[in-house]
Amino acid sequence: MSVPGYFVALSKCALLLSLRMLLLVPAGLPVRSQGDSHSDNKVMDNITVRQGETVFLRCAQGDVVTHTAWLNRSSILYAGEDKWSVDPRVSLVTLNQEEFTIKIENVDMTDEGQYVCAVQTSSRPRTTSVHILVQVPPKIINLSRDIVVNEGSNVTLMCQASGKPEPSVSWKLIYSSGNVFDEYLEIPSISRQRAGTYECTAINDIDTDVQTVDITVNYAPAVSEGRDVGVTLGQRGELECEADAVPEADFEWYKDDRRILNGFDGMEIMNSGSLSKLTFFNVTDGDYGNYTCVALNKLGTSNTSFLMYVHSCFSQALSMICCCPVSNMLLCSICFPGVVVIEPTSSTLLQG
Repeated sequence: MSVPGYFVALSKCALLLSLRMLLLVPAGLPVRSQGDSHSDNKVMDNITVRQGETVFLRCAQGDVVTHTAWLNRSSILYAGEDKWSVDPRVSLVTLNQEEFTIKIENVDMTDEGQYVCAVQTSSRPRTTSVHILVQVPPKIINLSRDIVVNEGSNVTLMCQASGKPEPSVSWKLIYSSGNVFDEYLEIPSISRQRAGTYECTAINDIDTDVQTVDITVNYAPAVSEGRDVGVTLGQRGELECEADAVPEADFEWYKDDRRILNGFDGMEIMNSGSLSKLTFFNVTDGDYGNYTCVALNKLGTSNTSFLMYVHSCFSQALSMICCCPVSNMLLCSICFPGVVVIEPTSSTLLQG
């Protein structure tokens, strides 16, 4: 810049900083002045705007104006029609004898602060100042990741959020009652009942932000007590073993001390999640006896025992009167092969 240009700019700045500020409000909203109506320097009510919105800065002119300008923290935004700010979000809306209005679009936290409208009239400079407050919706900026722990471990979840006004942060286990109002959630000696999805909520007057963290709690298998099963020779039989475990358990079946392999001796092992089934398609004499189901994962093992015994019809036959009622004829032929089944008549029943 040349020396004459330097002095021109310097004198222009000095002149603008000496002007009095005028009214500064969002378009269409009334403002109450905090200063005396005859004062040369007025402070207007704060303007509150949400992040991302547009704010209008309106300055009444009046009298014979020789110079007018909008400033922010001593930086000139507009001097009359000349734009000094390099920010593309700042633009001129109106400049006439009545008002001098500019706008700032997509307002951000960096726009918060004091703004001054300076007007130089033929009589004296006047200034009015206003403070813009920017409200920001909450945003969770630091959150614990999903975690996998063993039962009995100590767990700490963290959730930090930004926003203005400062948001409150709370934790909650989904599908349970009660909240913990803190950025940090401490769970000492965690149990399997406290596994699940935890919800962090950050809230202020503007909005709410919600994110979740999953806690998986590993624990050793616990096998349900086995039930003894009676099966008729030559029929289909099935033993079921259920285990509660995280991660899911693997299953092993044993007859006495011998491990049973899938497909061995006409037996089939089917595992589905927490359930294992040992199926016999045609029970033989050698299939009767004691069986053990073992459930195991990386944290431990658990087992239960079963007895598969011969299902006898003799106890049912005792209730029959020397012959089989019609409804049990099929059962009689199965229980007593080779025995002639006599259909009961009124005379045979009277003889009994």
